[in-house]
Amino acid sequence: MPVRTYESSQAGRGKGVGLGLAIGSAVAFGGSGVAAKPLIEAGLDPLHVVWLRVAGAALVMLPLAVRHRDLLRSRPALLAGFGLLGVAGVQAFYFASISRIPVGVALLVEYLAPALVLGWVWFVQRRPVTRAAAVGVVLAVGGLACVVEVWSGLSFDALGLLLALGAACCQVGYFVLSDQGSDSGDAAPDPLGVIAYGLLIGAAVLTVIARPWNLDWSLLADTADMNGTPVAAGVLLAWIVLVATVIAYVTGVVSVRRLSPQVAGVVACLEAVIATVLAWFLLGEHLSAPQIIGGAVVLFGAFIAQSSAPAKSPAEPVASGGPERELSARGNVA
Repeated sequence: MPVRTYESSQAGRGKGVGLGLAIGSAVAFGGSGVAAKPLIEAGLDPLHVVWLRVAGAALVMLPLAVRHRDLLRSRPALLAGFGLLGVAGVQAFYFASISRIPVGVALLVEYLAPALVLGWVWFVQRRPVTRAAAVGVVLAVGGLACVVEVWSGLSFDALGLLLALGAACCQVGYFVLSDQGSDSGDAAPDPLGVIAYGLLIGAAVLTVIARPWNLDWSLLADTADMNGTPVAAGVLLAWIVLVATVIAYVTGVVSVRRLSPQVAGVVACLEAVIATVLAWFLLGEHLSAPQIIGGAVVLFGAFIAQSSAPAKSPAEPVASGGPERELSARGNVA
């Protein structure tokens, strides 16, 4: 087999794996809101749910943190940034927003992040972006506008939308920091170690903010109402910790390294569509026809972006998913 054909085959296979991981991460993350909202409505404070989620996941990942303790010395700023933005910031803003607005809407506003990531690549890194990535983001943002029904004025809680936008800004940090070191070969930090310490740092920060010593632990031994169906609160919490956090972060970070922050970000818009569908069936949060169409447009935008962007290869330009997209801030976070 010619070398170029072999390399193309390997690149295509790597992109396929990255895409599969990105979709898996979107499905896992998408199930967090529908499991968390019943807990919040049962009486748990949104910040307490966030703390339980992150602290539980940090406990699960603790053995990996011990195994990769050298990262504390070699990549302290990366770990701190991932913990503050990619874990604590995203989760706190998101869960606060779903206490005021529908789960699907909160996630779709949060996933303005791909547009913000492209803005980072273009304006901060001053690197070109591919036409497909730009078109995908434009479609995704247009779909978001339909889901939020921007023409309806104040039909949605303004503070809830601002909180969701805060989650979007933190989500940019998640995608950018997840990609740090992915092009440095053996020097690249192990993604499992980064996730483990990110969760530990996020849990520490959220402990100060959420004040879990005021948490009503008896609520976790009771049931929560999911659209008329009682579900054990412990089962919902286990899903949030193990699936919607541990599995979601692991598959998400690895997918970013196999694709690129901007492409993985657009594909991750699927999370919003998945969450919206789950909220419809499990929580009874019915959406209007324009909102359904908007979700379909988000899905189509994600497909265009990922299907047109090549996998990582030494010769590829930054915005196409190639390894030459080393961030201008790498020296500050690596």
